[in-house]
Amino acid sequence: MPQFVLPVIPKLTLTAVIDMLAVAVLLYHFIQMLRGRRAMHVFTGLLALLALYLIALSMRLNLLRSVLAALAPYTAIALIVMFQAEIRRLLTRIGRVRWLGLGGQLERREVVDEIVLAVQQMIEDKIGALIVVEREIGLRTFVESGVALDAVVSRDLLCAIFHPGGQLHDGAVIIQGDRIAAAACFLPLHTHPVTIRKVGTRHRAAIGVTEDTDAMAIVLSEERGQISIAWREELEQDIGVDRLRERLIYHATGRGARLDDSPEPELRRAQP
Repeated sequence: MPQFVLPVIPKLTLTAVIDMLAVAVLLYHFIQMLRGRRAMHVFTGLLALLALYLIALSMRLNLLRSVLAALAPYTAIALIVMFQAEIRRLLTRIGRVRWLGLGGQLERREVVDEIVLAVQQMIEDKIGALIVVEREIGLRTFVESGVALDAVVSRDLLCAIFHPGGQLHDGAVIIQGDRIAAAACFLPLHTHPVTIRKVGTRHRAAIGVTEDTDAMAIVLSEERGQISIAWREELEQDIGVDRLRERLIYHATGRGARLDDSPEPELRRAQP
């Protein structure tokens, strides 16, 4: 009578756990890089071919298995060619990981400095602008309504985007982390009748995007040369550059001046 030998299950050690976690982190970041991009369809197609090869192997479809096996040696080169941008983006993201919290505060402060410098320049030049800074709740829906940029936040780029006559000056710029995700984005308008009589369309859009998100919106008025901030359906108008910096630092790091620690703004939350 034949004897069945149970397979030996390897012992789960600390090294094996670390190994699996490392692979899981790499796969997670790679899939995050592919989400929403055309390369995701290519990756799905490769997985489908792998599944087809396993089916051919199990069902002994020798011809199909031979064809797929012949393509296997070229897979590595094909992956590098097709996913070169995604691999570069993955390595960049790994390099930006804030190991043990180191470097994160400095990076966010640099983003705040660039935004403040851009606001100062546009206020001096009397240029209107609408800048939305993402926090925990994602703004992908609004990002997809605009023109994708995925560029590093810088004063020069922000000023160029909102320069009058440019193709992207209408709409909002959305900042995610240290990147300008998109420009010329459409935002929902706040519709309370009291608000409509007091502020313009740009300010209504700033309040509207904060109704269902924890984002902060910065509004620059070209007519009056004023800075306003919208957060949690509240609008604080005519603030100074120092106050803007404090609020951005708190929004980015959770440290510094609280977002509700301010004199009574001209327009508080509109009642539905």
